[in-house]
Amino acid sequence: MALALVENLGFSYSGGVPVLDGVTLEIADGEHIALFGPSGCGKSTLLRALAGLVPHFHGGSFSGRVVVGGIDTREARPAELAGVVASVFQDPEDQIVMSKVVNEVAFGLENTGADPGEIWARVDQALALVGAEQLADRSTGELSGGELQRVSLASALALRPRLLLLDEPTSQLDPEAAEAFFDLVEHLPCAVLVSEQRPARPLAHCARVLFMDGGRIVLDRPREEALEWLAAHRPLYLPHAPDLVAHCSGVRFSYGDRLVLDGASLEVRRGEIVALVGPNGAGKTTLAQIAAGLLEPQAGEATRQPAAYLVQDPGRHLVTERVIDEVALGADPDRARIALAQLGLAEYAERHPRDLSAGERERLALAAVLAMRPDFLVLDEPTRGVDPERKAELARLLRAEAPVRGTLVVTHDLPWAAEVADRIVELDVLERVRA
Repeated sequence: MALALVENLGFSYSGGVPVLDGVTLEIADGEHIALFGPSGCGKSTLLRALAGLVPHFHGGSFSGRVVVGGIDTREARPAELAGVVASVFQDPEDQIVMSKVVNEVAFGLENTGADPGEIWARVDQALALVGAEQLADRSTGELSGGELQRVSLASALALRPRLLLLDEPTSQLDPEAAEAFFDLVEHLPCAVLVSEQRPARPLAHCARVLFMDGGRIVLDRPREEALEWLAAHRPLYLPHAPDLVAHCSGVRFSYGDRLVLDGASLEVRRGEIVALVGPNGAGKTTLAQIAAGLLEPQAGEATRQPAAYLVQDPGRHLVTERVIDEVALGADPDRARIALAQLGLAEYAERHPRDLSAGERERLALAAVLAMRPDFLVLDEPTRGVDPERKAELARLLRAEAPVRGTLVVTHDLPWAAEVADRIVELDVLERVRA
């Protein structure tokens, strides 16, 4: 008997179009599965259905059947599934309820009636599993996003679930921590279903692959067969498939007598987001402008595919009388309206750009470059002066669009860089000045 059974599942949020459309799926004990698909295809909703959050927590129209561990989710509340299913979502701060780490990890055990004599041993074991023993006595309000992600995973593992659901679980981890995370998950004895926008790591650690599109599962095959299908139908999801969209080698550049770059090299491939970090004066913006073709190197070479560059403080460079016209400067009106909707600006299409707030003008400039659909996108300090909610929205948008282009982000915002980037490249300030 399958651990989890999904039969002809349909779901739409209240008043909306169907998000899931006839999904059928079986998950066996101990099976590790990667779930891919474009943004909005229904991945997160499927995970919520397996956790019982759909339809009980997220209201809407539900049809079909979901049975997990012999429990029909239509008849049982999510709390009744807690001993069978555990979830880790992409925004760990939304899952944290206690002020101290050990209490947070113990919270689920206490609420599922675990033996009081076992609770603290299981808390210690779960924290050790995720390499977070040192966080045990810390306040949850003081933790970074990556640390919160580890604590959320420890809380889930402490329950010893038969099915672990992971929704963008490494969204706030740096590349090294993300790799360690998937190394850990691969050796868990429970079944695991992980939804990720960054396919390389899940593909390396799973035995089975699902691909969703338009609310339906269009691929369900063992890993090796799935790789062949992806190569034929969704090549951008293959870790080895992305082509080089920007290449700088041995780049040298100076402003007058001030040498800024000397032998700098950089590569960006389609499907990845690269964060370029370093102290002021290290030459980050200069290298980014060379990579985008706005500056020519004085030595070395730089090549790129069609590129778009978003400058610092882009709101100063708006030139038209209407928001929609600003975005349509480099794209047709249909693509312009799609880009405005992506950035939450559709209702302002007929407004004058100068009537928007500073943050809205920043998003308008980003919509303008996204509408151009460049192969190579360069963003210079895109989170400067941006509130945390908009930062999170920008990270989600860049990750959702990552497969179609290569993205280079120049930033001093290291926590945000760790959240959004596949790779972080650090530039150092040159210690010498040309005489």
